[in-house]
Amino acid sequence: MYTIKTTDPKVIWKTNCVLGEGTLWVKEHNSIYFVDIKKRRIYILNIKNKKRKIIHLNKQIGFLTHIKKNIFILGLERELRIMDLKSKKIIKSIFIEDDLLQNRINDGKTDSIGRLWFGTMDNPERSIKKGSLYCLDENLTLHKVDSNYFITNGPAFLDDNNFYHTDSRSKTIYKIKINKNFKIIKKKIFVKLKTNEGSPDGMTLDNKKNLWVCHFNGACISIFNKKGKKIHKINFPAKNITNCTFGGKNNKELFVSSATKSMSKKEYKKYRYSGSFFSVKTNMSGKLSKSYKIKL
Repeated sequence: MYTIKTTDPKVIWKTNCVLGEGTLWVKEHNSIYFVDIKKRRIYILNIKNKKRKIIHLNKQIGFLTHIKKNIFILGLERELRIMDLKSKKIIKSIFIEDDLLQNRINDGKTDSIGRLWFGTMDNPERSIKKGSLYCLDENLTLHKVDSNYFITNGPAFLDDNNFYHTDSRSKTIYKIKINKNFKIIKKKIFVKLKTNEGSPDGMTLDNKKNLWVCHFNGACISIFNKKGKKIHKINFPAKNITNCTFGGKNNKELFVSSATKSMSKKEYKKYRYSGSFFSVKTNMSGKLSKSYKIKL
């Protein structure tokens, strides 16, 4: 048996993000990457030498995933863009959902074998189920796996066929099993947050298969074991906790983004570090994101 231990959150970059998201640890760069969707920015922080860099984009960005060297795939509104972030060269663009002009790409992650999974949502955030879940395989073939989401978030992968995925507006985290043809075999509710707990947003897994869930409008991260029981909680001085990933030394540092979106002046006084980027040290080792395996 083990007990999860965590330090108090530490602000490592006061970014004042409107909608911080897309945390990504790239070990070979010693760097943590994250985005501000609404400001159309990528933030890069080298943990070793403390150097900071901001890349400005021409579209809202939901996530980025590493391929190799300085090449990444970016989720930009209704475009998947393979791009060299150093030279700014666009290598390839894949456009999606041409019939849903008000949709945009939201969260995205790679699975345990390097396929890219991402979801879409209604950008004006109307109460309509226009969001879908997709997988982009190593041949750049796009597979639509699930639909009828308000706001897709996550995902977090247990193995090649089993993962967690969220519909934030319905406050529900699903556990999903697929077959080799990307068809859902089983889908069940894993956790449903209470009204006063905010909404589940980004999430990640540790090596004990505990699920670390960010609470938008909840000022915390909750950790659930594989049975869906809450076993630990981290409180933050920020109202909207949006995304998290493990990285750093021995993958025992949790990097966390946040947002100022939809906050009142009164709320900002109470949660004065909202929009900042945080670090939490822990005794748990995290599962790292794989690079996207692509046949370029």
